[in-house]
Amino acid sequence: MNAQKGFTLIELMIVVAIIGILAAIAIPAYQDYIARSQVSEAFAITSAQKTAIAEYAQNNGAYPTADTKPAVADLAVGGTYADSAVTASTGVITVTMKAVGTVNAKVAGKEIVLTPPADLAAAGNSFNFTCTSKGDKGMPQKYLPKACEGL
Repeated sequence: MNAQKGFTLIELMIVVAIIGILAAIAIPAYQDYIARSQVSEAFAITSAQKTAIAEYAQNNGAYPTADTKPAVADLAVGGTYADSAVTASTGVITVTMKAVGTVNAKVAGKEIVLTPPADLAAAGNSFNFTCTSKGDKGMPQKYLPKACEGL
């Protein structure tokens, strides 16, 4: 009697089914990972903006405007996955994710708003930005960085 020299059809079908199940689990997890990393990059580009706003506010007792040095237009930053702008006289930083095709569809067009203390005198040496993301352009909670958790 001849020995079997290959795989049967059922064995190949079982292997294909196992690979399909693993892919069905891995692909969504990977897409979530990509979205979180893109949001983290968007949050990271605000670091220099936050420092400049805090320094200006603590030195001058007010937030930058269109006429100050640095002007709010000078503080605008563009990253790979997001653009960030500063609102004059309030120091509010709005981070907007870029369009679909550039970023994951789950976070495209979403916004994160970083708000500095409203009362500079009360803030003193503790200058912390409050992270919010709500409304139609609100970022889904699971993609927000640790600094924004619990919104």
